Amino acid sequence: MANAVILLCAGISARMRDQVTDKILVPLKGKPVVNYSLEAFATSGTVDEYIIAYRDQVQRIGISQAIENHPIADLNIRWVRGGTERQDSVFNALSQLTNNIDYVFIHDCARPLIDRQSLNKLRDRVEKDKAVTLAHKVTDTIKLVDSDNEDQRQLQLTNLDRSKLWAMETPQVFERNLIVQAYQSLKENNIKATDDTTAVITYGHRISLLESTQPNPKLTIPEDIAMIENFIEDLQLS
Repeated sequence: MANAVILLCAGISARMRDQVTDKILVPLKGKPVVNYSLEAFATSGTVDEYIIAYRDQVQRIGISQAIENHPIADLNIRWVRGGTERQDSVFNALSQLTNNIDYVFIHDCARPLIDRQSLNKLRDRVEKDKAVTLAHKVTDTIKLVDSDNEDQRQLQLTNLDRSKLWAMETPQVFERNLIVQAYQSLKENNIKATDDTTAVITYGHRISLLESTQPNPKLTIPEDIAMIENFIEDLQLS
């Protein structure tokens, strides 16, 4: 089996409130965010091909500089220009897979805490089920809002059974032909998707869930930097 990983780096970091130019290159404990994901995949031995979806030439140069003089610089990395939306970046990257790839990991590099053990479990599961994602059970009480009322007053809230709610993470992993056909279907039918499971579900295929065994947060706002560094420190001490 030959596997590939699509590493998504093309986001514009809008929710960093101009405090960070590019969150993918933010140093966490002295190491750029993007390096954590690359190192996890490299040391897990789960993939043979790396595709980095980048935002623009400035970011591509920044990522290249972040990984130079490091063993991960020798990985089989290919580069593809990302699109306006996340699904555009994934579609562009899928079109660049080499013919021998059987399974595809899709990972948001803003989740730097992905671990080798989870990657190996995902690989084993996808070979059986064709579609699997890392996820965690929702512990908060979640309500469904009945309108887009901007001031959020006097709303009708619907209770949701949190025992049946899961929050999707990445990596999400798929049989190559399945994910390619799912994304082609999205494009042909002009359907919007915020993650890859949406594409596969819309295409009519079921998804397996692999529950996270350690924190795998997404770097989204400036306050997340300190939180994730604390997690890194805890993991190094454990």
